[in-house]
Formats: sequence, structure tokens, C-alpha cells
Amino acid sequence: MPLLIKRPELGLPVMKRWIAHENMWLRRVAILHQLCLKGSTDVGTLFGFCKERAFEEEFFVRKAIGWALRDYARTDERAARAVRSFVEENRAVLSPLSIREALKHIG
Repeated sequence: MPLLIKRPELGLPVMKRWIAHENMWLRRVAILHQLCLKGSTDVGTLFGFCKERAFEEEFFVRKAIGWALRDYARTDERAARAVRSFVEENRAVLSPLSIREALKHIG
């Protein structure tokens, strides 16, 4: 089991550093680090990281934002509503790619 799932309190400080790192790939990992956690997702961290990098110019980071949001939205209807609401509240700052990917299966 990956350390970030088994002991999130150890990984979160690293992810908080990586979300602002100059290396685009580390920023991307920080956004995606909760993929597949479903109901165990730290929604505040997910939405916070996505909002923090919403201005991002890098294609792969923009795609990761949408992917992370879409993955969480598949958890259940409550998560889907939360993602729709997050996207609507941040539509002005999220890239069209991030929005399209986030809403791909939930409309």
C-alpha cells in the first residue's frame, strides 16, 4: 500500500511543498496524489490544490486538475455535486481543459 494512502499525515507536508514547486511534474503529482481514494479523499486539499494551480499554463497540470476532479466526482452523487459546484465557483480561473475534463462524465 502506498505511503500516502497508509499514512497521509506523512505525505501531505511533502505535497504542500510540491504544489508550489518549480518542477511542473512535482506540481502535477501533488494534484494527483489522491487519485482512487474515493470517499477517503481530503476534499479541502483537492479543491485547494486545484484552485492554487488554476492559473497554470502547463497542459499536463491543467489536465491533471480535471482528472483529479473527475476521479473524485465518480465517488458518489455528493462528490459529483461538490465538483460541479467547485467548477462553477471557479469557472473564471480554471482553464477550459480543466473544466472539460472535470465535468466529462457528470455534465
